[in-house]
Amino acid sequence: MNDQQLVARAMEARQRAYAPYSHYKVGAALLGKSGKVYLGCNVENASYGHTICAERTAVVKAVSEGETEFEAIAVVTRNGGSPCGACRQVLAEFAPELTVYIADENGEHRTTTVRELLPDLFTPKHLEK
Repeated sequence: MNDQQLVARAMEARQRAYAPYSHYKVGAALLGKSGKVYLGCNVENASYGHTICAERTAVVKAVSEGETEFEAIAVVTRNGGSPCGACRQVLAEFAPELTVYIADENGEHRTTTVRELLPDLFTPKHLEK
């Protein structure tokens, strides 16, 4: 799957976002090594701390279905906003070198990696004895 196809899938996921408070809809499409794509959208909550981001939704769906190795993720917002710190850390848990496509609602995107988004990241290797 190429970058434009993955961005298109994230745009599809964005349409399902539940964002009645911020009105900032986010969609994500996570490509597993298996070739399967896991979609996620942000789901807000009146108790703001219980909101879950699109990227973490996609990761949780993938892991719950047994996939923990990933190739790329596309994230789509209105204006090309990048993943938050919590999402960066969750992505780093599984794939520090993951390719990240960050797109706006028109599909214009840039390419980066989790490592570039989260320099000096903390990974499971730090917990080894």
